Amino acid sequence: MVDFTVRYEPTPDEVARALGLGVRQQLKIAYRALPVVLVVSGLVCILLDATSIGIGMLVGAVVFPLVLTWSIRRTGKRQLAYLCVPTTLRITDEGYECRTDQSTTTVQWSLFGRIVTGTEFWLFFVGKQFTGFLPRRAFSSEQQAELDSLLASRQRAGIT
Repeated sequence: MVDFTVRYEPTPDEVARALGLGVRQQLKIAYRALPVVLVVSGLVCILLDATSIGIGMLVGAVVFPLVLTWSIRRTGKRQLAYLCVPTTLRITDEGYECRTDQSTTTVQWSLFGRIVTGTEFWLFFVGKQFTGFLPRRAFSSEQQAELDSLLASRQRAGIT
């Protein structure tokens, strides 16, 4: 039975990394496919003597990942005052509770259609939408192993 409570405070860099990873997972196809489409289209345009449009597409292929990263960081910065505060997490078999001085959120594991376990975070998705994260550093290695096991068993059972 999983039931433990931890306190931690997310850092701005940590929040930015988690949001970046989550949004990239959410937009995985667009993040990979759009630059490829732009490069191919740009080369075709150049071959067809539409040089200006072709160069624009090639530049877009290079700029797109940079703009997406900048946009994610900008969105994250707006949430820092809310997210980067002392936080208490209570993890149970059923879900987790996140408490700060301003709010309390309780989430059941069954809400998430997909949970991505990474080296730094657990990323949570409802459908294809990235909805949140838990940082591994907030937990002891024993708690991390317990949570990994819980989430893996729920996914194997088709519960998550």
